[in-house]
Amino acid sequence: MSFLFVRLIILPSYKEIKMAEEIKKGKIVAFSYELKDDDGDLIEKSEQPLEYLHGSNNIIPGLEREMEGLKAGDTKNITVSPEEGYGEYDDSLVFDVPRENFPKEMEIEIGMEFKTDTDDGEMIVVVNAVTDEAVEVDGNHPLAGENLHFSIKVEGVRDATPQELQHGHAHHDGHNH
Repeated sequence: MSFLFVRLIILPSYKEIKMAEEIKKGKIVAFSYELKDDDGDLIEKSEQPLEYLHGSNNIIPGLEREMEGLKAGDTKNITVSPEEGYGEYDDSLVFDVPRENFPKEMEIEIGMEFKTDTDDGEMIVVVNAVTDEAVEVDGNHPLAGENLHFSIKVEGVRDATPQELQHGHAHHDGHNH
């Protein structure tokens, strides 16, 4: 009597043998984060992963550079200087606008945001102060001049579609323009 011995070999699934995708130019990256200031106070926390097209200047330069080469599941603490974040605070971006440039019936309050056209393009300004004669506005980003302390987790990395590459950003949930 002969016996046939069969050795069962269990192979990992395709997903298990496929090497993890690294973050590099042309990849869509999903990551979650917490952002804190120099005092450790929480500024912002992602409610769901943020997706962006790596290498297309969709996020601040210092964060994008430090994420290069990471893979899904990686975590990292990253400090971004003002120069690599939202820039240094620029006093010249704080200026008065004559009150008459706003509609008379408009009640202007501190903290309101307005879009304005400048020689360098569109700028968002925030109202700092209001008098009968003028409205003081600030064109700096609210985080200008701040060190930014990120704790990130890479949730996923995938190839960008040709359309995403053409448009220069990630498309979400059927977004197709």
